Amino acid sequence: MPKQIVEIVMPQLAESLVNATIDRWLKEPGDPVDMYEPICELITDKVNAELPSTVRGKLVKILAGAGEVVNVGSPIALVETEAEASSAAAKPQAPAAVADLPAQTASRPAVTAPVAAFDPDAPMRARFSPAVQKLAAENGVDLSRVAGSGLGGRITRKDVLDAVNAGNRGHDAPVFPTAAVAAAPALVTEPARLPVVEVDEGQAAATGREYAIDVTPIRNTIAKNMRQSVNEIPHAWTMVEVDLTHLVGLRSKLKDDFKKQEGINLTFMPFLLKAIVGAIKEYPLMNSVWAVDKIIVKRDINLSLAVGTEDSVLTPVIRNADQKTITGLAHEISQLANKTREGKLKLSDMQGGTFTVNNTGTFGSVLSYPIINYPQAAILTFEAIVKRPVVIGDMIGIRSMVNLCLSFDHRILDGIICGRFHQKVKEILEGFNQDTKLY
Repeated sequence: MPKQIVEIVMPQLAESLVNATIDRWLKEPGDPVDMYEPICELITDKVNAELPSTVRGKLVKILAGAGEVVNVGSPIALVETEAEASSAAAKPQAPAAVADLPAQTASRPAVTAPVAAFDPDAPMRARFSPAVQKLAAENGVDLSRVAGSGLGGRITRKDVLDAVNAGNRGHDAPVFPTAAVAAAPALVTEPARLPVVEVDEGQAAATGREYAIDVTPIRNTIAKNMRQSVNEIPHAWTMVEVDLTHLVGLRSKLKDDFKKQEGINLTFMPFLLKAIVGAIKEYPLMNSVWAVDKIIVKRDINLSLAVGTEDSVLTPVIRNADQKTITGLAHEISQLANKTREGKLKLSDMQGGTFTVNNTGTFGSVLSYPIINYPQAAILTFEAIVKRPVVIGDMIGIRSMVNLCLSFDHRILDGIICGRFHQKVKEILEGFNQDTKLY
């Protein structure tokens, strides 16, 4: 049966996405690939996702390494497949031999069956990915003097790093002699690690010790989104304190039975979300986005819930939160938190949020200034519940108090509406008592 090479291209993961970052490859050149089997993990500004193969065959070559940003529609891998079984969406090219492709790893045997390959004269060398351009700029590397080992002579991150290690700053000949290009590895399969500068004991006292930590693709995405939020949105901030003494008593009374009946813990978060939903209903402008010449108010109340992992913070969405009971919200919170920490979130879990809530009190924080989850209009943090003396009338009592911190987009919202919204959330939270229904 004749063989051919087909491209796996970066798909349109969501309507608003124009590119994605390769996080890591799940397959290596030479590995068999089944239809719909995940071959790599992607990171977008929304969520992590696995990319399934569109064909069945054998992975021949990886075209985009870990950490590289790839535009929608651009090829990321080549798969050898039966000519009759190729995907209709794949793009077979002119016949050639796999041996003509640059070697991926020395440990993989050469494939000699006739397959399709790219036109070797294709103008790939001048196409630099954003990751390559950034790395070259940071290290002062002249890309015109770097010989690319990628497809069609395309320059990869490894080529730039090899240029840095070789001392190439644009004044010497290309790092790779022409004869060596075909044998050069075409891909860095792990994020590039910067060299760690060590100092001796005599220098340590004066300069201190330091080490470098790689900026992961998801951390880079978080940095980009936070920078965009701060640069574009004029943040304003306010805080109120809330007496949760009655709610603390209610939770203590119900939590054991709730655990037995529902199989999950009863936390304070579903009560907070219920209060936020009630306040948004009275002040719907809190549930909006800025659109330059108009303000778009969202009818659906979809609450983004900030969930931290070891290396990132993601914001899965509880859709139509206003239609859920306290118990329903508790289950949504538990499910989304578990999916986030297990890395099982889908793009659909992250889309459509209209207002963000963050439980910073988990870490003992009593006051914070949150950054708005762009392009939403506001974000609220729930701080630690602390017992402290409070003046009640002319008496002093020990109460369970919490601070609610609100950052808002001052283009959309002003102090008066945010103050009223804040007071409404406070009123609802302080109104929970032994008669509150969870269902």
